[in-house]
Amino acid sequence: MAKGYWVSAYRTISDPEKLTAYTKLAGPAVQAGGGRMLARGGRVVAHDAGIAERTVLIEFDTFEQAVATHESAAYREALTALSDGVERDFRIIEGVD
Repeated sequence: MAKGYWVSAYRTISDPEKLTAYTKLAGPAVQAGGGRMLARGGRVVAHDAGIAERTVLIEFDTFEQAVATHESAAYREALTALSDGVERDFRIIEGVD
């Protein structure tokens, strides 16, 4: 089975406190869903229409696992804490098998 990935590119962070609250809740939710952090907030070089802001990459054993974790109650709680604190491009993508 192909792996699943969460890719988040933050366009703007308007409320760092909401992002902090989200991070405290999202981390355990992702771990409970089997996610592994591959990259988070390090150096970014953006090309084309990209924005050199915070970028996060999380790997799951399967695409289905990635989707299920996003839909979990624990992650939904994290999203509630984040609310309008950021503008981001969030995608769940299937890896190459």
